[in-house]
Order: sequence, then structure tokens, then C-alpha cells
Amino acid sequence: RDPGPLAGVPFAVKNLYDVAGLPTIAGSRIDRSRAPAVRDAALVRRLTAAGAVLVGALNMDEYAYGFSTENTHYGATRNPHDASRVAGGSSGGSAAAVAASLTPLTLGSDTNGSIRVPAALCGVFGLRPTYGRLSRSGMRLFSASIDAGGPFGRSAEDLAVAYDALQGPDPEDPVCAGRALEPTLPELSKGLDGLRIAVVGGYFQSQGDPEAIAAVERVASALGISRRVELPGAGLARGAAMIVTSVEGAELHLPDLVARVEEFDPKTRARFLAGALTPGVWYSHAQRFRRWYCKELSALFRTVDVVLTPVTPYPAFPIDQTFIEIAGQKLPAAGHLGVYTQPISFAGLPVVAAPIAGLDGLPLGVQIVAAPWREDLALRVAAAGEAFGALSVHAVRS
Repeated sequence: RDPGPLAGVPFAVKNLYDVAGLPTIAGSRIDRSRAPAVRDAALVRRLTAAGAVLVGALNMDEYAYGFSTENTHYGATRNPHDASRVAGGSSGGSAAAVAASLTPLTLGSDTNGSIRVPAALCGVFGLRPTYGRLSRSGMRLFSASIDAGGPFGRSAEDLAVAYDALQGPDPEDPVCAGRALEPTLPELSKGLDGLRIAVVGGYFQSQGDPEAIAAVERVASALGISRRVELPGAGLARGAAMIVTSVEGAELHLPDLVARVEEFDPKTRARFLAGALTPGVWYSHAQRFRRWYCKELSALFRTVDVVLTPVTPYPAFPIDQTFIEIAGQKLPAAGHLGVYTQPISFAGLPVVAAPIAGLDGLPLGVQIVAAPWREDLALRVAAAGEAFGALSVHAVRS
């Protein structure tokens, strides 16, 4: 029997996924009493079918609602580059495990940035695929109309190998597209030839530490990219994404919010309660705006193939830090981490988060964003960036 392209490669999963024989608690206290899964989630099955070996489950923000993986029940996931700092979230355990060389490959989930933010803060590669590209069967959802699962790895090649193994239709997931395998690994060697690439300006040139923005400009310079574009309505898209995710998340957990509210992590309880109390007209407006926004981005991607933005507005901050100051403005340290990622996933676009040199020895990241179903283009740019030396996994501090 063909052992598969990932034969013997160990991998670990964010605890959002069902794994046979394990109580998959999604970072919660409430789900400790949940019976162990009777079979693996679809993405776990596909990696094991490709020869990979499951080695464990990882820490996360409760029910994937957070950006820092400072879990009150199980403790904070520490950043391997500086153990006093956060790893990002909600897939913090997934990124930290790769950064610490505990395993070369992990799985995470991404709603508002939960793959991309920890990948950037931990200095590893992460892929959020197009909404509906990979099966979510067996995943604990947070926001049904935005969620996607995807891999973390040490290189663009790692992501491509894993992504190719994860592809394929799944009738058990009603939003999974019926697209056949579209291999990306053979595309990595094509480089940047013929690609129309631009750096996103406007909204994405503000909101953060100037160094986080300058780091992306250095990548663009190294790759010979000078074109600039703007994403229309990006700030509004972020606000709309907050409304949609909070309402959909609260709906999924409404029975427990009524009967067991005190058992929630205080960090997520307030967010879910706010979602439960959000006026329905807000959700309706947010979804109407979303339709307009997706049309505008479709028009943009008829003129470019790939765009670059920062992943986070600053590097990892100390655990338990509540606020951060940017341009004289006091902002929530964890909540503001999604300022650049939320407008991208709200439209369901595929993104590679690739590591770049940051501040004080701490990594940052660049979002390599492509049109729907063009993960191959985002991975090509990531691979070219590695070849040019502009993108690379950082060595973990000893």
C-alpha cells in the first residue's frame, strides 16, 4: 500500500476537532462531561489517510472565541520566542507547537484570524483556505458562515503538502464545495512570473505599530512589488464581522448560556452574552453589507492576483496585558489583534500567513491573500518569499 505523502509525519490538532477516543472539549469546562468522539473529524481522517500520525490535542481559547489563548480553565499558551508573552489565538496551541519544534504540522481553525494571528506571533506558516474548500465535519463551529479549518507548518511546502491531502468534497459538510483535488505542491516552483501582486494601502497602513506595517513593505521591496491597491470598506467589514461572529457564536451556545453561564470562561462569557443580546437588525445589516463587500472584492481580484497586508498590528504582548497604546490611542491588546485579519476572512478569501522579522526579536507576519479557490497563488508567493529570504520560520529562543 502507498504509505502516503505524509507517511510518518506527526501532527497535533486544536481541540476544536473531534478525535476518536478523546474528550474534545474545545477549551471549555462545560464540555468535560461530553462523551469522547466515536470517530475522527474529516480533516484528521484525511491526514491520517495520507500517512500522518496523530500525537495529541492542543490548547485554545474557549470555543475559539479569542485572539490570545489566555484560557482561564487551562492556562495561557506561551509563545516559544518569549515564554512571558502570548502565542496568539484562538489556535495558539497549534502555532506554538510548530514554533517549539514539538511537531512539524498541526491543524487549527480560523474565523476572524485564529490561524493567521498565532502563526504570525509565533513565527510559523499558516493557511486559512477559501470558505467551504475544506470539510468542517467533526469540527466544533464558532461562526458557521465564516469558519474554516487549515494547517500550520514550517514552510510553504509544508502547507501545500498538508492542504493537498486535506482537499476534497464531503457530503457531511453542507458548505463544503464539490471541487475535486487541485494540487498546489507542483505550483510552488513557478515563482512570481506572471503574477499581479499589490500591497494593500489605506486602512491596512494604519491601525498598528509602524514597524508592523514597515515589515510588510520590506517584503514587498524584496519581491519587487511596487503596486498599491485598497480594499473598499475594510473597516466596516471588520465591524460587520464582529456582529456576525458574536451572534452566530451565541446562537450555538445559547442553551448553555441560559443553564450554565457561570461555567464559561469569563473572557468568552461576556462576548457570547453580548452576541445573544445583539439586535437582529444589526445582524441583517451586517449580512447585507457583506454581499456588497464580496462584490467589491471580486472586482478587485479581476485586476490583481494576490495582495499583501500585515497579519497583526504588533508582535506578541505579555500574558495578562489588557491594553496597548497605538498612536496615542488605548486599545484592547487581544481584541485589536484581528484588525487586519477580520476584513479578509469576512469575505471567505484564502490566505497564507507567512512569518517575517519583527520587533525586538519577536516575529510578525504578512497576509498573502488571493481570490477564492486560488490557494495555489498564495502558496506560490509564500514559497517565492522563502526563496528570496524575505519569509522564513524564526529560530526559537533558547
